[in-house]
Amino acid sequence: MSHPTKPFDRIRTVIAATRAAIADPEDTAQAFRIAEALSFRTPERMLVRFRGHRDGARLLCRRDDIVSILTDRAALEAMPDGSLGRAYLAFLDSEGITAEGLVEASHEGAGSQFYGAGNDLAFVRRRMRDTHDLWHTVTGYKGDLLGEASLLAFTFAQTGHPGVGFLAGLGVVLADDPRVRTMIADGYRRGKRASWLPPADWAVLLPTALAEVRKKLGIDPVPDYEPVRDRLH
Repeated sequence: MSHPTKPFDRIRTVIAATRAAIADPEDTAQAFRIAEALSFRTPERMLVRFRGHRDGARLLCRRDDIVSILTDRAALEAMPDGSLGRAYLAFLDSEGITAEGLVEASHEGAGSQFYGAGNDLAFVRRRMRDTHDLWHTVTGYKGDLLGEASLLAFTFAQTGHPGVGFLAGLGVVLADDPRVRTMIADGYRRGKRASWLPPADWAVLLPTALAEVRKKLGIDPVPDYEPVRDRLH
């Protein structure tokens, strides 16, 4: 899939993808289409910050293949009870999803050319894509519509990505319950208060107790909410 570069093409892509996403909230590829169309220079800015961050610079040198770690079910199952790794696996099983599914959706929605290169920029893009469900796990947001919108707000606070902000804002607009809007807004506030998660060394953190990981990363207490699976209301 070609990446829209002209303003009109970006707008057209966002409109088409937004309509498709509203019609089928399970179509994750549309979120990637929107995010890529509205990414502008965000990935490049994140790369600069990665290089200036101690942990980020180390990850850029190591180039961990996080997907291979997250798809090693036997290794995750062998981790201690209460660990991030076990909680991550439980999240995937509860939602009926896989780490490979995000990869497929990103290629369908945005195009594989943004993730397959061997340079630092592609690594950062892959890192953000492949750790999305780890962010779900540490923040406590489930994979329902409200959980996704709240995590997008959290991610927007962390990255300043316009496309992610648009998606979170779409959740606010579509919600007709003030409590839903409040939770999405709280996701943004939680993201602002937390440590910067993109360079987190998840390979090291996976065997660690989830409560300890949350404390280390400055994650506020997990919200207690009723998942929304059909529409935001």
